[in-house]
Amino acid sequence: MADSLSTGSAEEKEKEGREKDKKAAKSEDSREPDRVTVTPSFNEKNGGSKTKNRNLADLSLFRFITTELTRGYFLEHNEAKYTERREKVYTCLRIPKELEKLMTFGFFLCLDTFLYVFTLLPLRVILALLRLVTVPCCGLSGSRLLQPAQVCDVLKGFIMVLCYSMMGYVDYAMMYHLIRGQSVIKLYIIYNMLEVADRLFSSFGQDILDALYWTATEPKEKKRAHIGVIPHFLMAVLYVFLHAILIMVQATTLNVAFNSHNKSLLTIMMSNNFVEIKGSVFKKFEKNNLFQMSNSDIKERFTNYILLLIVCLRNMEQFSWNPDHFWVLFPDVVMVIASEVAVDVVKHAFITKFNDISADVYGEYRASLAFDLVSSRQKNAYTDYSDSVSRRMGFIPLPLALLLIRVVTSSVKIQGSLSFMCVLLFYLGMITLKVLNSIVLLGTSCTFVKEANMEEKLFEPPPSAASSRANSRANRTKHVHISPQDPTADKGVPLKTDVSQPTNMADITSTVLPKSDSDTFLTTPDGDDDDKIINADTGLEEEGLKQRTPKKDLLEIDRFTICGNRID
Repeated sequence: MADSLSTGSAEEKEKEGREKDKKAAKSEDSREPDRVTVTPSFNEKNGGSKTKNRNLADLSLFRFITTELTRGYFLEHNEAKYTERREKVYTCLRIPKELEKLMTFGFFLCLDTFLYVFTLLPLRVILALLRLVTVPCCGLSGSRLLQPAQVCDVLKGFIMVLCYSMMGYVDYAMMYHLIRGQSVIKLYIIYNMLEVADRLFSSFGQDILDALYWTATEPKEKKRAHIGVIPHFLMAVLYVFLHAILIMVQATTLNVAFNSHNKSLLTIMMSNNFVEIKGSVFKKFEKNNLFQMSNSDIKERFTNYILLLIVCLRNMEQFSWNPDHFWVLFPDVVMVIASEVAVDVVKHAFITKFNDISADVYGEYRASLAFDLVSSRQKNAYTDYSDSVSRRMGFIPLPLALLLIRVVTSSVKIQGSLSFMCVLLFYLGMITLKVLNSIVLLGTSCTFVKEANMEEKLFEPPPSAASSRANSRANRTKHVHISPQDPTADKGVPLKTDVSQPTNMADITSTVLPKSDSDTFLTTPDGDDDDKIINADTGLEEEGLKQRTPKKDLLEIDRFTICGNRID
């Protein structure tokens, strides 16, 4: 019994063991899909590491060079910037043409003024002297002996005669050999000093002449506030004589440079023009400052032409008027003129580029110069045209004309009736040239004035002394706005203003953003700069003051700010 029970229990245990094995096998079979799902995740980890290794392998020198050679960009994303740069290039390309138009027009204006001294001024002086003799003889005691314009003409004639007689005592040959004996560096310094002295003389010379003209023609009803006509006349004679001597020394130095064997002095003097580029290009210029500099360049170019003419006359005289010697001088003359033109073009091109000034501004400059010529022909004209050009450009024709007369009379010998006939024909030719030049200039000036819509300004009355003085003082001072929060700013004096204070800093900065008005017409005041008021607290500029100072337009810009190239 016991054996049977033990065998039965053993069989049951074996069956239970088999069932457990079967269950274990089934459980393993059921776990196989789970193992399959786990294995890809491990492979993915291995694949990620492989891609990282592949990316690191791509960061090679070849890949970098390939990227640099094939990468691209789109300029239309900043279209405004590139359009502005293209317009600047076009402006620089237009500058030579527009500048030479202005220079040509200004050259003929200076030529017209210069020829006036030789042609019409002697005839006007003769007519004034005839009137001075005939009016008392005719018994016209109630009328004036001479009109104000005739008085000015007579004074100019007397100044020319006295200064010419004084120039006869100056020995040109001794001056030439004295300058030639100096070293090259010393002559270069002397020539630079002469240029500066010429500008200083011009800046004060026209004031002396204007003071003489006004003192001689001032109405007698007014209270005397001057030292007298004779002292003013003596100062004018002394000025014209000294200025003529200065130009003579300048012409003699240029003549020595032409006659030097190695031309080193001439090269140094020409390189001095390129130094002018450095002194003016990197400065801030506005339209009015550029107008002043343009007028100064016109005057300088015309003066250099006259100096070259004097040099050629003196050299031709020394070689007995041999025409072959002229062709020896001709290359040097062309080189000096070409360097002057190149310097002016480069200087104006970069000034307009750096200051965002349009090339159309030179047309406005021509219109302003034309307005002076047309207004001098009006019935209400208050100055002669030659004096207007002197004030506008700084070109005073009397010293230069005096020197040319002195050189011509010493170089050309007049003997016999045939020589006098040649002189008379030459004088008639100069009168013809003056008349034709004046007619063409007047017609061209009328066209410029009409194109600029400036006809209405021709009929405006001339500015009075009080208003012009007030405008000049107002333009000279800078308006400072004191904040009303500071009661001790003006010692209790209230400031009346309607300037509203901005509420935050964004409003403050929004009022001082620069505005570019480079295309506005210059004969109308530019109010953007003068309407800005400096706040004493913030140091920033504000706008909106009731009493605004109008900015000077081109017609109010007077000379030698012009001659000195002063930048306000």
